[in-house]
Amino acid sequence: MHISSSSENKISLKSRSETMATPPLTGKLEFDVEIDATPEQFYHLFAHNPHHVHHTSSEKVHSCDLHEGEFGKSGSIICWKYVHEGKTKTAKHVLEFDHDNKVIIFNLLEGDLLEEYKSFVVTVQTLPNKNGKGSIAHWIVEYEMLHEGVGHPESMRQFFIELTADMGAHLVKDE
Repeated sequence: MHISSSSENKISLKSRSETMATPPLTGKLEFDVEIDATPEQFYHLFAHNPHHVHHTSSEKVHSCDLHEGEFGKSGSIICWKYVHEGKTKTAKHVLEFDHDNKVIIFNLLEGDLLEEYKSFVVTVQTLPNKNGKGSIAHWIVEYEMLHEGVGHPESMRQFFIELTADMGAHLVKDE
């Protein structure tokens, strides 16, 4: 597994006065995780069978339930139960898909992250690895914090990195 990342906190600063600016409340984390699974394998699991993700990483993901729509269809709503920083949490998302480009967008509707963030959108695109083996999961996490006391979601970045590695390893374990 190889990980590359950049952390960008993009916002145009708004002035409280001519001499004082507020710190950025929006941000963006972007990172790549190399895995041995093919782009098709990884995308298919996440897009069409997210309810099986807990089999790949049971210590991180307990379940994924469909609340509305169909797995793999844009506009569908799913609810994850997962463990983050030692606590069981939930996240309810509306999903958007670009099947041709293997892109999934998770737009948070409800859940524990909304205790600290006004918005939290996660995009993952699965690309072929340039070396011809495996794939790269390209992650983008865009968020808006509720207030200045909230930190950037670095621990969620680590959660997604580890989840990706677990999923990738599971997908190729019998090959």
